[in-house]
Amino acid sequence: MPEHEGTPGGQFHFDPATYLEKVVSNIPRYHELQAETINAIPFAPKRVLELGFGTAVTTNLIWERYPAARITGIDSSSDMVFKSRELGWEEMRLGRIEDPLPDGPWDLVISVLTIHHLDPDGKRDLFRRVRAEARALVFGDVVDVPPERRVTQLTEGFDLPSGAAEQAEWCGGEVVWSADDLAVIRAVYD
Repeated sequence: MPEHEGTPGGQFHFDPATYLEKVVSNIPRYHELQAETINAIPFAPKRVLELGFGTAVTTNLIWERYPAARITGIDSSSDMVFKSRELGWEEMRLGRIEDPLPDGPWDLVISVLTIHHLDPDGKRDLFRRVRAEARALVFGDVVDVPPERRVTQLTEGFDLPSGAAEQAEWCGGEVVWSADDLAVIRAVYD
């Protein structure tokens, strides 16, 4: 994902010191989205792959709920990888969600506020790759809605939300929660 300095959806995604504060100010229901994403996990996972872990907020929430889970994460920001390792998350790796996934199988692939950076073809490709490697997919993200329902600031060309229903169809899942321009989608493959 490219860095877009000075844009609402851009540079703060790559600065661990300011990321959470900026995300919360940009996405009013951020904490609710996080909670609903964790609530959507369909079973106690043993092996978890987190896509775009950022400052490891979701990672910590998974671990609090499922302390026996082994969590591996990928993020395209070397700063985020470095910071997460400083916090003790040793299985965090530099990587892009467009690239091959780390070796599975995974009980759960999870993501919060990452998949909306892919265009529709990229999303479908990611969902195909996840389905081949995982028992379940859960993601919470910004989705395409009519302008009057949009509350999240988006950056043209960087934020590429698709509709919740179409993403659920593409991944073989269902929308389990939505509010404003946010949704949580879950697919169970076994």
